[in-house]
Amino acid sequence: MTVSAATIRQGRKYDQVLDGARTVFVAMGYERASVDEIARVAGVSKATLYSYFPEKRLLFTEVYRAEMLRLADSAVELTDSSLPPERALREAGYRMLAYLTSDFAQAMYRICVTESPRFPEIGRAFYETGPELGRARLGGYLRAAVAQGHLQIDDFDLAADQFFQLCQTTICDRMLCGVQDSFTEAEITRTVEGAVSMFLARYSA
Repeated sequence: MTVSAATIRQGRKYDQVLDGARTVFVAMGYERASVDEIARVAGVSKATLYSYFPEKRLLFTEVYRAEMLRLADSAVELTDSSLPPERALREAGYRMLAYLTSDFAQAMYRICVTESPRFPEIGRAFYETGPELGRARLGGYLRAAVAQGHLQIDDFDLAADQFFQLCQTTICDRMLCGVQDSFTEAEITRTVEGAVSMFLARYSA
């Protein structure tokens, strides 16, 4: 039986365990990340770790979920529907690329691709707390912008997905294929500004 997120028991050392697991997963990947090493880095006993997370898979998905929620909650600008689309989209694009080019994001993506065939729940968790959450957050802003007459969009989910894909142009392919592991401010700006311009050319009212 798969352990659900509802079984996670938070407590005094919960964040400590998550921080330790985050460090180990990024450094070692999923398969090589042992419970012993996670407990050592977190500074807790194995018994304490297991009291919060009975399975390593559950610990991994919670690490990723917590990071995605933190990222989504940091995008305060998108909660303000009065912002013009150009500014809101630009903020969203820069925030997303800052995350996607981080060591954490690259490690999580590689773990998901490697482990999902054996553990489908890892892939589902990755999708639900990543692309699906991002689509919902951006979609909320897009609906408000359409209601105010700034944009013309019929399919909000498609539009949100298109924007996120535009923001990944060139950069993510080069990064995931190992061609390039860091990007200049000019490269990031070129991609985000191009994404915003193309999106608005399609959907501006």
